[in-house]
Amino acid sequence: MKKTYIIAEIGINHNGSLQTAKKLIDVASLAGCDAVKFQKRNPDVCVPEHQKSVMRDTPWGRMTYLEYKHKVEFGKGEYDEMDIYCKKRGIKWSASPWDLDSLDFLMEYNIPFIKIPSAMITNKPLMLAAKKTGKRIIISTGMSTQDEIDDAIKILKGGDFAVLHCNSTYPAPIDELNLSSIKTLKEKYGCEVGYSGHEFRLGTSVSAIYLGASIIERHITLDRTMWGTDQLSSVEPQGLIKLVKGIRELEKAYGDGLLRVTDSEKLVRKKLRG
Repeated sequence: MKKTYIIAEIGINHNGSLQTAKKLIDVASLAGCDAVKFQKRNPDVCVPEHQKSVMRDTPWGRMTYLEYKHKVEFGKGEYDEMDIYCKKRGIKWSASPWDLDSLDFLMEYNIPFIKIPSAMITNKPLMLAAKKTGKRIIISTGMSTQDEIDDAIKILKGGDFAVLHCNSTYPAPIDELNLSSIKTLKEKYGCEVGYSGHEFRLGTSVSAIYLGASIIERHITLDRTMWGTDQLSSVEPQGLIKLVKGIRELEKAYGDGLLRVTDSEKLVRKKLRG
């Protein structure tokens, strides 16, 4: 069984705090994840005009939505420091660009892949620009129709890419996860397929591997009660450790499907059968 690539999605759960981001990197490294992932935006481009001046209550006081988005956005100084910190902790990092400016920004670093979030797989200019980088592209399929996924795959064809089945509700209802879609994606597109989960449960993410997922992505947090829209559907440190352990145990237990007497059974066989 291929080793599962585990991505710990920090996203913006750091709330603009480099110290919190480092703690989350520590958690992911300790748990044995392969990579952590952030989200990169140019708020001036990403925030819709009608939302920019909407007032919002935040931990830093009442401010416009645009001011809030700038407040939680890391710049070059923070990313330079996180790049160095991830190397010290022995873990890779990447980020989801939400606009062309952010994609250009990320190309200043030696990231192992570009993750296009579900919301952006219909953004043709961004998808085309991401493919032109020559980097591996991973997309999520949340809230997307079959035709929208088809169009995204047409853009990525010929390059190195993977597709993650996803439900974009935070948290996602168990009865809407539709994990069988993992098999559908593998059969339809013939590419590497994974699962990006936003549900409360851990077992569903482990189960996704039975269905053919070889990449698992889950949001992580230090505490689900922290400020932020993604915190509640994220996995806390102990949960992440359990999730990674469960995935690695499944990999060992999966086997090749061939029926045989195992080495540990031979003595038992001799004792009980002579």
